[in-house]
Amino acid sequence: MNGQRFFLLCWLLVAMAGSGVAAPARAAGDDAAAIRRVMAQQAAAWNRGDVPDYMRGYKDAADTTFVGSSVRKGYRTILDGYRKHYASPAQMGRLTFSELDVRLLPGADGEVRYAAVTGRFHLDRAAHGEVAQDDGVFSLLWEKTVDGWKIILDHTS
Repeated sequence: MNGQRFFLLCWLLVAMAGSGVAAPARAAGDDAAAIRRVMAQQAAAWNRGDVPDYMRGYKDAADTTFVGSSVRKGYRTILDGYRKHYASPAQMGRLTFSELDVRLLPGADGEVRYAAVTGRFHLDRAAHGEVAQDDGVFSLLWEKTVDGWKIILDHTS
């Protein structure tokens, strides 16, 4: 009977250890997928000419920051900047993201509350009557909020 108990105890320890490893990996995959979904929703909103819906990917906070040719602080300031520079669907064109690299950033407690995302963007406005294409790179800092993953820092060039 002692041999059976030992075997059962070993089996339980292995099963518990395995379940502890699988849960964080699954959660990490879920977080990365959630961020990618938000970015896909942003591209779809942009391509419809819907700046407010595009901005849903950003945290509505005074310290949300966009760094491009200038530094803009605050959700409303960033929204107004997009509205000013992209006043019509023709000016907005078609946006695509590529080469996305999502890196989850766990805190000291192991909880993932932030993520860094790098990638490339392509903005094709030729299809909308303007002969202009913009390509560039970006780095985004995301925060996991009660409303889901939100951009808190956007550096696009």
